[in-house]
Amino acid sequence: MTERFDLLVIGGGITGQCAALAAAEQGARVRIVDFARNAGSHANAGSLHVQMQSRFLRLNPHLADNLESSLPLYLRAVKEWEALDAKLGGVELTREGGLMLAESPTQMDFLRQKAERETKKGLSVDILEQNDLARIAPYLGPAVLGAEICHDEGKLNPLIANRKLWAHLTALGVSRVQDRITALDTTAQPVAIGHDRHAADHIIIAAAWGGGALAAGLGLTIPTPPEPLHMNITEPGEYRIHHLVQHAERPITLKQFRSGQVVIGGGWAARQTPSDAVPTVLSESLLGNVALAAHVAPGIGGLRVLRTWAGYNSPVDGKSTIGPVAANSRVFLALPGDAGYTLGPVVGQCAAALALGFHPVTDPAPYGPSRWR
Repeated sequence: MTERFDLLVIGGGITGQCAALAAAEQGARVRIVDFARNAGSHANAGSLHVQMQSRFLRLNPHLADNLESSLPLYLRAVKEWEALDAKLGGVELTREGGLMLAESPTQMDFLRQKAERETKKGLSVDILEQNDLARIAPYLGPAVLGAEICHDEGKLNPLIANRKLWAHLTALGVSRVQDRITALDTTAQPVAIGHDRHAADHIIIAAAWGGGALAAGLGLTIPTPPEPLHMNITEPGEYRIHHLVQHAERPITLKQFRSGQVVIGGGWAARQTPSDAVPTVLSESLLGNVALAAHVAPGIGGLRVLRTWAGYNSPVDGKSTIGPVAANSRVFLALPGDAGYTLGPVVGQCAAALALGFHPVTDPAPYGPSRWR
């Protein structure tokens, strides 16, 4: 007979694990079923995004309202990360702010307009002119004219966070099995079907780029295409980059771990492969990404790149999806709309709260799945 759990979580990334954590802390018997292939959480660089990312706005201007309306969820997500940092005994989380750089007057105007919109949503932001910026980020180059600083943003070490979170879940009795779920049987009590059958009183779909296919079988059309992106990490250097660094127009992000290693990314493309294979690195992305990093931040120009890799991002429409797939359904969705590693703790907690009937940390009603029916 199939063993039955109180909650089955499909997807073992940060969202699924935080859903499992919230449920287990309420005394529920929880199992995570994970495909264990190309989880975005295990390729992530540890950014804690709050301000509207210019990359998303450039690529999806028609979805800007969705992203802007979600800013309060990002603020709550960082609070949940701070609580998780304390619970796990530290994951190198710091919140010294995030910089979005500008190299032209036009870009500065864009940042001023963006900052005005973000302030109305409760974010703590300021515009820094070149001299003010140089005092807090002397590693930046002379081409940078100024920046927006979002005081709510930060960074963490995802390698430490992922390891400590799973150890904590294991201590709470959460089990995990490897299987690829391909269908859900909801005719009675829900059963997830893969190589084996997995039964539970409630199911949460937190499978990121795989969530859309499962939702389609339940009558929802959610675009969750896997977006393969490139990342780099350098050898250790002096710890100088205290902020999360982005750009108003160009594809670059920088952050530095306490080890001194600098993680360089920003949305450069990688080559997509079949879903059971790791995406591969493109040489043009490697060269372009590190060259741009050395341009905006000459202070790191002498560091050698030790490793490059690619992983899948899972953008949807800039707005998270949290809630039951239909009225009175026992199947729930927990899909961040963008910046999934940042939003994972709050999206996972809210989905678990809705499924099991305890109090969510914020109101998930604005993020219900009804728009996908």
